[in-house]
Amino acid sequence: MEVNRKTRMQFRIQNLVFLVLFLTVIGLLAWLSQRYNFESDWTASGRNTLSQASITLLQRIPAPVTITAFARESNLIPTRRNIEDLIQRYQKHKADIKLTFINPDTEPDKTREMGITVDGELVISYQGRSEHVTILKEETVTNALQRLLRSGEKKVLFLSGHGERDPEGQANHDYGLLSQHLAAKGIKTATLNLNDQPSIPEDTAVLVIAGPRLDYLDGEVELIRNYLKHGGNLLWLHEPGKLYNLEKLAEDLQIRFLPGVIVDPTTQMLGISDPSFALVTRYGNHPITRDFSFMTLFPRASGITFDKKAKETPHAWQAEPILQTVERSWSETGPLQGLIEFQQGADVPGPLTLGMALSRDKPVAEPEAGKDSTQEEEQPAKTQRVVILGDGDFLTNAYLGNQGNQDLGFNIFNWLSHDDNFIAIPVTTAPDTELHLSETTWSVLGLFYLFGMPLLLLASGVTIWLKRRKR
Repeated sequence: MEVNRKTRMQFRIQNLVFLVLFLTVIGLLAWLSQRYNFESDWTASGRNTLSQASITLLQRIPAPVTITAFARESNLIPTRRNIEDLIQRYQKHKADIKLTFINPDTEPDKTREMGITVDGELVISYQGRSEHVTILKEETVTNALQRLLRSGEKKVLFLSGHGERDPEGQANHDYGLLSQHLAAKGIKTATLNLNDQPSIPEDTAVLVIAGPRLDYLDGEVELIRNYLKHGGNLLWLHEPGKLYNLEKLAEDLQIRFLPGVIVDPTTQMLGISDPSFALVTRYGNHPITRDFSFMTLFPRASGITFDKKAKETPHAWQAEPILQTVERSWSETGPLQGLIEFQQGADVPGPLTLGMALSRDKPVAEPEAGKDSTQEEEQPAKTQRVVILGDGDFLTNAYLGNQGNQDLGFNIFNWLSHDDNFIAIPVTTAPDTELHLSETTWSVLGLFYLFGMPLLLLASGVTIWLKRRKR
């Protein structure tokens, strides 16, 4: 091809047209990338995307969600970056999730006000209710959102009229702070005096007996027993000493309170001089205490035992201890004065159970006239739940903020009101981040990169040099 002035002009025009078209394509791609978003998770377990369970839950949340993260600003600790990475996965499916950060070092008052205990703790708020998340993973965040999406308010009734603790009281021995925190989670508390209202409402989620000081009347005890007989959920916060005419209730539940007050020498190591304080650091695998890692403190607690019947019945109680003291603790039956030591034969040796969770299939009510009994039997049986604690002080205004008392209380009420049906999201492993090869393969690869590749580079260089020399 003859190169002249005309052909040079054609080449220049072609190059100019190609440059204009290339820049136009690049601009269109940039515009499309801003307007449309496409992502693909190529990891083996899809660990960079939400599970289908979380996505389905987000689609059921109509209102905006606010997430406040209390995390320090640090280039060395990636707490904030990890939080952003996790929450962004939720924001991809629900755009009105707002994430804000608060530095605990610069805003200590706000941190104390919100009850923050660890760096990186999340406070998830939805329609006036809030949940705290201390473990940063998809399962905990999704389950917190599920609790906030609770349909309707759970109604918890505290029995009154016998010197019980007041759920609205502000005294040290009352439960005013607990009720405030429960209200923020959609659990409504109220009092019930069986003398004024001789019946327990059917919409009661949990009935609470909180440390009475006067005997219940026989008619009141029968109302409580009938409530339990028909499948009601119960929280019994007992104090060491009298049962106040609740012996038949204890017999129905197959439980027995040990005499005396639990003495735990471990508390003296923490600077607590009162010997009647019990400390719990180890928990069982029950849903109330599963993954629970905080210490809990119990002033003046009594031990509990479960009397299992020799013959199991269709609606027998299944008991599981949820709180146990250390082995060197004991139940002191003598006065808590002077030098307190374990007396063989008089005191009860540890470890002692001070918290018990009972459950059974809820008794099936007889079908009403006109209803098909077959359809009633086909419905899955619900579970009846009872929690019995040998101490009620740990939830009072004076002790609620100690260690993990508040979180334990929330777990108990959630379980009793059947709000523990959390979404089980399997842990996403990362099998594609490690390369497993045999020793022979590793040896061959090592020799190749040590000798083979340098020889190939040398041979290619010599070949190119010889070809150029022959030109």
